Amino acid sequence: MQLVSNKTQPVIGGDFTRIDGPLKVSGAATYTSDFNFPGMLYAVPVCATIAKGRIDQLETAAASKMPGVRAVFTRENIGKFFRIGFGPRIDERRPPLDDDIISYYGQYIAVVVADTFEQATAASSAVKARYAQSQPDVRTQMSADGTPSVDTQRGDAQAAFAAASDALKLDQVYTTPIETHNPIELHATVAVFDGTSYTLYETTQSIVYQRQMMAQMLGVPEDQVRVIMKYLGSGFGGKLFPWSHSLLTAAAARNLRRPVKLVLTREMMFQNVGHRPNTEQRIRLSATPDGRLTSLQQHYVHQTARLDTRKENCGEATGYLYSSPNLQVTAAYARRDIAPSTSMRGPGAVPGLFAVESAVDELAIKLNIDPVQLRLVNEPAIDESLNVPFSSRHLKECLTRGAAQFGWAARKTPVGSMRRDGMVIGWGVAAGSWQAQRSAAEVIVELHADATARVLTATQDIGTGTYTVLAQMVANVTGIALDKISVVIGDTRLPPGPMSGGSRATASLVPAVMQAAQAAVQHLLLTAAEAGSSPFNGQKADALGFEQGMVYRKGTSPGAGVPFERILAPAGVNTVVGRGRSGPNQDDPDAKHVSVHSYCAHFVEVTWQPETARLRVSRVVSVIDGGKIINARTARNQIEGAVVMGVGMALFEETNYDSRSGAPINRSLADYVMTTHADAPKIDVTFLDYPDLALNPLGARGVGEIGIAGIAPAIANAVYHATGVRVRNLPVRLEDLLTAQVSL
Repeated sequence: MQLVSNKTQPVIGGDFTRIDGPLKVSGAATYTSDFNFPGMLYAVPVCATIAKGRIDQLETAAASKMPGVRAVFTRENIGKFFRIGFGPRIDERRPPLDDDIISYYGQYIAVVVADTFEQATAASSAVKARYAQSQPDVRTQMSADGTPSVDTQRGDAQAAFAAASDALKLDQVYTTPIETHNPIELHATVAVFDGTSYTLYETTQSIVYQRQMMAQMLGVPEDQVRVIMKYLGSGFGGKLFPWSHSLLTAAAARNLRRPVKLVLTREMMFQNVGHRPNTEQRIRLSATPDGRLTSLQQHYVHQTARLDTRKENCGEATGYLYSSPNLQVTAAYARRDIAPSTSMRGPGAVPGLFAVESAVDELAIKLNIDPVQLRLVNEPAIDESLNVPFSSRHLKECLTRGAAQFGWAARKTPVGSMRRDGMVIGWGVAAGSWQAQRSAAEVIVELHADATARVLTATQDIGTGTYTVLAQMVANVTGIALDKISVVIGDTRLPPGPMSGGSRATASLVPAVMQAAQAAVQHLLLTAAEAGSSPFNGQKADALGFEQGMVYRKGTSPGAGVPFERILAPAGVNTVVGRGRSGPNQDDPDAKHVSVHSYCAHFVEVTWQPETARLRVSRVVSVIDGGKIINARTARNQIEGAVVMGVGMALFEETNYDSRSGAPINRSLADYVMTTHADAPKIDVTFLDYPDLALNPLGARGVGEIGIAGIAPAIANAVYHATGVRVRNLPVRLEDLLTAQVSL
């Protein structure tokens, strides 16, 4: 896969279209469920229809006799699975079909395999279960199970809050609901077993991690599991970790010695592959009359499953976002009879920022201080939670530039005082942050005698532009034209690459690609110096240079050099290879001495029609401090998509559960409301483009999450400015706005 070259713009920071774009829009891109093999069978899971209890009897005889059915697998005949350790995670610690205990609605209790999808679906309906049922607890009201733990603490926040006068403090509770990822592509697995090894075609954001977990649970060495994923129809974190259906598909292929395909239904997407858990957060702030925080407390509780304890780290950004001498963040779980939660774009930080940034806005109003100014006066000089300097932090510039671009100076303070075209206008602002991390990565770069280059690594492109960015990285080191560079990813037979989640793929690949490309160039220069056919024969390799695809003598013009293919081909060398490897940033010598994060400021305009309670987000200005931007177009796409997703979080998205059965109620795209093109606002994105060299040699950070951090509170703050209604429980509902006292 290659990128069309554009020589009028810089390779790093340029605005390049995606390599994979034409394939996707033409339908030529092969997604997981598109793979078909001779003799392939189709699997359909059977799901529990209760949320809590035990299977008394499972009747499979009728289903087994139906046309085309090859097997009905239950815990009695699926074969052995192995539990994983405490470090890695799959959706639940116990293997699927491990016992007769039901812990959530939709839990897999069997899987039917047949010659066709239709036959498997029909037979799955014929599997009947009798249960000993208990009343499930799916309440959204949060109460801590056990004593809350302290996430971070400095000073005495409770004493400082108690000492402050009522006029200078705020104490409020904010809630966020369960959200479901709903990528357009359904989760799927196609499994092929050859009697020894497995080849798994997966919908995953980490092919390497998927291989590790599947090998562990199947009880085979990792080299007997190959995972392939060429294209992904988005994931938003929901495809970051393995899910039970992958293991069931592999086991079915093993047992039947036939390829097996399993594609989840949209209904299963709501109950079997994770969600963002609901949270309840109490925020307590106190300040001086001029707005300087004297204390900040965040006490949060979030839902988790009975089967697994996954933390939704709502305090991720709280400890370092603002300066406060006294701070305390505590966390607690509320166990419910719901399937395990998982990461969803900006896990922890995004719901946490809704609470903190809403409270900061409320405090600004109470103190009669401009919300931007309140944030500026609380800018920390260092990360006060770690007591170390920031590697690169430009939140103040995000706020000031965003205010200027948005026209914030024209904002009128009174609620409902701004009007346009017969509508009330509300303006809101919020800041945001997200961690910047780097994972281990290995990369191969090849230079070929046909004047092309190739980069190979076992990472994946989940729709974020990784194919394109990898080509840019190689071009940056070698000077080879982008349309001469091919990218090979999506296969675990390649050198292991990073997962695509947590905004870490790009940052992780930069040092490994640069190292591999530089190593390939060194091999090329050695060939140039040693090959008898080379015009540079007899020269020392370190006296030679390589730019724009040309080998030249240092001290002379690169343009007067020799194209690298004219070095390799006459020497009979088809390919020179360079390998690169980098570790996680936690292993860097200075890792504990700097605080590395991305930052943003979002300015939002909403329009409000009081007579119909019609609310729309009309305009968003986002200023992003996301390190050095490698591809302006793909980065901007990431922020725009995150903003639209944030609009959904603020105004629409919520998964509801039936208190009697424990089942998700709105488990279809017709009933689960998401943002559409008609709801998308005008979005203006600005990147500060300051390199963060603490993370990698280019100073690049990932930008997948930072765009959604702070959007929901910015919208809620704008809603208050327009309507006078302070929404502390997402999403904003029509019933909330009906209480507004503002009229035209």
